[in-house]
Amino acid sequence: MKSNYINLNTHSGINGASGNNNGKMSLGKSIKMYLTIFIATTCIYMVLYQYHISREPFAAGESVKPPLYIITPTYRRPEQLAELTRLGYTLKHVVNLLWLVIEDANKTNPLVAHTLDRIGVPYEYMVAPMPEKYKQTKRAKPRGVSNRNKGLEYLRLHATEGVLYFADDDNTYDISIFEQMRYVSKVAMWPVGLVTKTGVSSPIIQEGKLVGFYDGWIGGRKYPVDMAGFAVSVKFLKERPKAQMPFKPGYEEDGFLRSLAPLANTEIELLADECRDVLTWHTQTKKNAPAQALNRTRYKNTNLEYIDKLLVRP
Repeated sequence: MKSNYINLNTHSGINGASGNNNGKMSLGKSIKMYLTIFIATTCIYMVLYQYHISREPFAAGESVKPPLYIITPTYRRPEQLAELTRLGYTLKHVVNLLWLVIEDANKTNPLVAHTLDRIGVPYEYMVAPMPEKYKQTKRAKPRGVSNRNKGLEYLRLHATEGVLYFADDDNTYDISIFEQMRYVSKVAMWPVGLVTKTGVSSPIIQEGKLVGFYDGWIGGRKYPVDMAGFAVSVKFLKERPKAQMPFKPGYEEDGFLRSLAPLANTEIELLADECRDVLTWHTQTKKNAPAQALNRTRYKNTNLEYIDKLLVRP
């Protein structure tokens, strides 16, 4: 027995070496096979897990933020795409938001649609032309009213909760104001900078109470506020089915807020550190003249032919 044991462990012939090599090769194949099975199983498990998580309701400790509906009237002009781009990339930092872009036109503009697609904010693009009788007047025109009322109509049909806000595309916004307005129960107000000769339009707050309004033009308005200075609960709006914006230049904000009656000053929430901070500005972009026509003979087959298609001319 002892001799046989020694021979088995000291055998070093060719057949023994071949057996070792075959054993190593078999072991290597086995390891590869098990690794392949392990990796494949892990991948399948991760896919199934992600699918399971996506189908699961939110945990008790988690919550979805109330939706925001940003209504932006727009119209064709040289600055249009630039201003939509600037506003769009601000809104891109805000979660659970739907951007309602509504153009004063008879049909949608492919350039606007392309810009909105490129920005990537969830949006609805619609048109709402100004009524002809207002277009023909030589007096001040009620710009943006058809657009905003179209947005209100959309919300009454499609929204059940959340907050609406009229965000013009030529303003500047600190994104913190969007998070503050998200939880409004009825109506909220706050200051807007760069408005009229006073430099700001704001509610006047004394000892934590709304006691009046500070604005460069009061004009007999009950609510002399800027369009960028208030937000409204969707539920509160839907409880007032006749609420809308009037076609009255200079009184659009006031008329809309009046149509939300009954609304007491004590029910108006005061944002932006109780109206001690400025988080929105009525900046307005410098008006630009329409671009001159491209000399297509001189610049034929150049990149300028492509760029010319992107220029917005009234």
